[in-house]
Amino acid sequence: MPFPGPLFERVASAPPVPRGLPMVIVLTGFTDAGSAVSRTVQYFRESLDPTPLAVFGNDSLLDYRARRPIIEFEEDHLTDYAPQRLELSLVHDAGGSPFLLLAGYEPDFGWEAFAAAVVDFADSYGASTVTWVHAIPMPVPHTRPLGTTVSGTRTALTEQHSVWKPHTRVPATVGHLIEYRFAQAGAQVAGFVLLVPHYLADTEFPAAALAALDSLSAATGLSFDGDELREENRGYLMKVEEQVSESDELSRMVETLEERYDSYMAGSTSATPMIHTGDLPSAEELAAELERFLATRPTNEDDKRRG
Repeated sequence: MPFPGPLFERVASAPPVPRGLPMVIVLTGFTDAGSAVSRTVQYFRESLDPTPLAVFGNDSLLDYRARRPIIEFEEDHLTDYAPQRLELSLVHDAGGSPFLLLAGYEPDFGWEAFAAAVVDFADSYGASTVTWVHAIPMPVPHTRPLGTTVSGTRTALTEQHSVWKPHTRVPATVGHLIEYRFAQAGAQVAGFVLLVPHYLADTEFPAAALAALDSLSAATGLSFDGDELREENRGYLMKVEEQVSESDELSRMVETLEERYDSYMAGSTSATPMIHTGDLPSAEELAAELERFLATRPTNEDDKRRG
């Protein structure tokens, strides 16, 4: 059971917040294919310098044994302790436009209280829209743009950006609950599910974070500088293409996925369903092979030293 304590604490030194800002939600948790959400959180925190408005209490929301904080040890003493962070912040995009950012871990406890607090924050700040992203593995090729499934109350976004509209029952994330509560309140809310190639889902796939930023931009009009991620993605894809070219099995798999993807996107009634994987290698087998390859490739620094 969580330790009883405050759900959150407002930051006394927080600046005034203009009303009517968009709210962006990025929470790591149940699924994070391609490390899309964690890399997006990293981008916001390291590149945009968020100003915290409210800090949520780890002792109330976090299972420490499931997601242990990091402690640094130096020879004979401890030098640093880095607890998990879940914060509502005021942030400015690459063009200087302000927005509200809820970023950090998905709570292990108190989902209803947490969702109610998020809805209250959005109401008190008069948030214009609410947008959240998460990522799941799908049998799609890395050689095509990452697709999205879009839910929520903003039908124009769904019509324009949702490439897969399933009817299914899935384990919920707290993001789903937040979206559901906002929809019940009549708010303008949208959730983007990134469809990440299943064989890259357990790696850090920079294109997934870029797709997350693109989705947030499409929903909010905010601008984000992803040049560093794009450069990283170019190097990543070069390594993947090298591995695919050296394996007949991987080459056939990618070709099959490309054919199905193109047929599906063209709206062909004879297309094989996107989620059919019966004659494909398993995601675990492919991910293991690719991870072994990527882990043994020399880094740019290694290349420079060898040169």
